[in-house]
Amino acid sequence: MRRNCVASASANGFLAQKFGSKEDLREASYMEVEQELTQGCADLEALLSHLDRKLCDTMAVFCCRSDRVQVRLRGIKEALVHLNSIPHDQDNEEEQEAVLAAELPALAKEVARIDAIRAYAETALKLDSLIGDVEDSVSSSVSGMLRSSSYSVQSESLFCSLFQENHQKTISYLKEIESILTSIAKMRPQWMRLVSAVDNRVDRALAVLRPQCISDHRSLLASLGWPPPLSGSNLMNTSNTKPSEFSNPLFSLKGDLKTKYSESFLSLCNLQQLQRRRKCRQLAGHNLQTLIRPPLWVIEELVNPISILAERHFSKWVDKPEFVFALVYKITRDFVDSMDEVLQPLVDKANLVGYSCREEWIGGTVASLCTYLAKVIFPRHIEALEKGGPDEISSNARALWLNLVDLMISFDKRTQALISDTGLLMSLKEDETLQRVSSLSVFCDRPDWFEVWAEVEKLEVLEKFKPALEKDKNWTSVVSDENKSPVICDAIVQNLSLLIDRARSLPSVMLRAKFIRLTCGPVISEFIDCMVHRCQEAEGLTALTDDDALLKVVRSINAAQYFEVTLMEWCEDLFFLDMESLLEEAGSKCIFHEEISRLKDFRIEWVEKISTVILRGFDARTRDYVKNKKQWQEKMEGYAVSRTFLDSLDYVQGKLSKLEGLNALDFVTVWRGVANGIDQLIFNGVLLGGVKYNNCGVERLDVTVSVLFGVFKAWCLRPEGFFSKLHEGLRILKMDEIEIRNGLVGDKEKWLKEKGFRRLTIAEAERLVKNRVFEG
Repeated sequence: MRRNCVASASANGFLAQKFGSKEDLREASYMEVEQELTQGCADLEALLSHLDRKLCDTMAVFCCRSDRVQVRLRGIKEALVHLNSIPHDQDNEEEQEAVLAAELPALAKEVARIDAIRAYAETALKLDSLIGDVEDSVSSSVSGMLRSSSYSVQSESLFCSLFQENHQKTISYLKEIESILTSIAKMRPQWMRLVSAVDNRVDRALAVLRPQCISDHRSLLASLGWPPPLSGSNLMNTSNTKPSEFSNPLFSLKGDLKTKYSESFLSLCNLQQLQRRRKCRQLAGHNLQTLIRPPLWVIEELVNPISILAERHFSKWVDKPEFVFALVYKITRDFVDSMDEVLQPLVDKANLVGYSCREEWIGGTVASLCTYLAKVIFPRHIEALEKGGPDEISSNARALWLNLVDLMISFDKRTQALISDTGLLMSLKEDETLQRVSSLSVFCDRPDWFEVWAEVEKLEVLEKFKPALEKDKNWTSVVSDENKSPVICDAIVQNLSLLIDRARSLPSVMLRAKFIRLTCGPVISEFIDCMVHRCQEAEGLTALTDDDALLKVVRSINAAQYFEVTLMEWCEDLFFLDMESLLEEAGSKCIFHEEISRLKDFRIEWVEKISTVILRGFDARTRDYVKNKKQWQEKMEGYAVSRTFLDSLDYVQGKLSKLEGLNALDFVTVWRGVANGIDQLIFNGVLLGGVKYNNCGVERLDVTVSVLFGVFKAWCLRPEGFFSKLHEGLRILKMDEIEIRNGLVGDKEKWLKEKGFRRLTIAEAERLVKNRVFEG
C-alpha cells in the first residue's frame, strides 16, 4: 500500500502543537523541531518500506496463483490434444462426442471465468498503481509547500515550477484512471464496486489537488499584478472610450512569466475537463441537458479579486447605482478583448468544448454585480417601498425602483452587445446564456422581488392610463377611417407595448410570460371593465333607443374589435410564440387567450343587443301592419305597400345608417342579425299568420318584399339570401295550383329539395299552400 494524503493534516497538527502562541514561537528551539521532523520523516520512510514489502508479497502470491492457473490450462490443452490423437472406432467416437458435448460448455465457462478474474486482477492492480501515484504526488506537493515556506523569496519561483510540473503529472495520472473507469463502465458494468472504490480515492485526492492548483494559480496572478488597482486608475474613468495609456496585465505577459501562467492556466482547465468527464460518466443514462454548466474556473479566478476591489467603491455609491453599473460595465468592456486574444486559445488547447472566455468573463462580472444588487441595493429599495407612508413617499420609492430597473435593462443591452457585436452566437441555450449575462437574473432567484417589480410597473401604467379612460374626447375621436377605432386604443397599445418591451429584457421565457400576465393582464381587464361600464351606462339611461347612447356603445365595440385584433397579431409574433409553446406544455394557450375571449364575448353581447333594439323598434312599428289581415284580399289601388310598413323600413334604414360608424366586421353582424329577425317576424306574423292569399294578396306581398330587399341592397348584392324564409315562402305562394298540388302528393321532402327550397319545412309549406286561395 502507498501513503494516503494525510500529510497536510499531520503537518497542521504538528505546527498547532508546537506553536500554539507567539510565546511558543519565540521560545522554540529550532534544533529540537528539526530533530522531531527528521525522526518523523524516518518513521514515515520505515512505514513506506514496510508497505512496499507487503505489496511485493501480495504480488508474489498473485503471480504464484497465476502460474498455477496457467499450468492447469496447459494441462487441459495437452489432454484435449492427446484425446484427439487417440484412434477410436465409430461407437467410441459417438460416445466421446456426447461426453465432449456435455463437458465443453462447462469447460468454456470455467475458462471465461478464469480469464475474467485475470482481467479484473490486472485492472485492479493497474488502477491501484495509478491511484497510488496520484496520492504520492499530492502528498509530495503538500510536503513541498510546507518546506517551501521556510525558504527565501528567491527560491519561490523554483518551487512554483516544481509544483506546476507535479500538478500536470498528477492530472495525467487522473486522466488515465478516468479512461480506464470509462471503459469499465461501458464494457464491464458488473465491476461497479471497483469503480466506486477508485472514485472514492480519486475524490479524496481531488479534494486536496484542486485547492492546491487554485492556490498556486492565485499566487501566480498576484505576481502578474492582477487585479490591477482601480482607485485613481484609468478604470475609474467610466466613459465609453478606452484611454490610450490603458495597460492590461494579461497583454503584458512575456517570456518565462507567460509560460508559467499558461501552464497554470492549462492545469486548471485540464482539471476542470477531468471533472467534467467524471460527472458525465457518473450520470450516464440521465438527461445531461438539465445539468447547469459550471463557470470556467480560470475566469472565476480573474473575476473574483477584481470584484472584491470594485465593491469597495460600490459602498460609496449606495444611493447612486448608476455609478455601480458604469464601473462594472467599464471593467467588463476593458478586459474582454484579452479574453479572446490571450485566454481563448488556451481553453481550446485544453479541449474545453462549449466554453467561450468572452461569455465567461461577461457572465462572471454580471454575476458579481447581481450578488451586490441582491445583498445591498434591492433590500434598501424594498424597505423604502414597504414603509407605506404618504402618497408622495410611495411615489418616490416607486420612481427609484423603476430607475434601478431602467439601469439594469440598459446595462444588460450594453454587456450583451459585447457578445453579439463580435458576430459570435451564444454558446449555450438561450435562456441559460441570458441568465448568465443579465443583471435581471436577480429576479430568477427572488420571485418575491419579481412580483414587487410587476406590481410597481402595473400601478405606474394604471396611474397614467386611467385619466385617459375618463376623457370622452379619447372615445369620440377616431384614429383612422379604416378600423374606426377611438384614440383610447392607441393609448392602451402604447402602454402595453412599454410593458412588453420590459418583458423582452428578462432572461427567461417563463419570467417573461409571468411578467406579462402580472402587468398586462390587469391593465387589459381595466380597459374591458371601462368599456362594459360605458355600455351599461348608455343602456341604463335610454335602453339604447337614443342615437347618442347607441354611438357610445358603437365606439366601445370598435375599441374592443381593434384591440382584439391587435392582441391576436401580437400572439403570432415569435416573442409570444415561444411563450405559447411553453404554456402548451402546461396545458394552456396563447398568453392573451383569456383577454381575447373576454373581448370577443363583449363584442358579441353588445352587437346582439344593438340588433335586438332595432328589431324591437321594428316590431313595435309593424304590429298593426301584421294584424291587418284584410289587406291581402283587397285589390291594389295606387301604391301597394302599406305606409306603416314603409315607416318601419325607414326606421330600420335610419338606425343601420347611424351604425355605419361601426367597424366592418361587427356592422355586417348587426345588419345580418336585423335581416334575420325581420325575416322571422314577417314570415311568422304574415305568411303563417292565418291570412288567406288570393292573387292580389300575393302580388301585394311580392311588391312589399321587393321594397324590403331594396332597403338591404345598400349592404349586400343578393338580399334574398338573408331573408330565406320570406323569399321561399313567397315562391310557394306564386307557384301554379297544379304544380303545388302534384308536388305535395308524393315525396314532399324530395320535391322541396328539387325545387330549391332549403329553409322551409314540409309543415310550413303545407300551411302556406293551405292559405293560398286560387281564383279560376
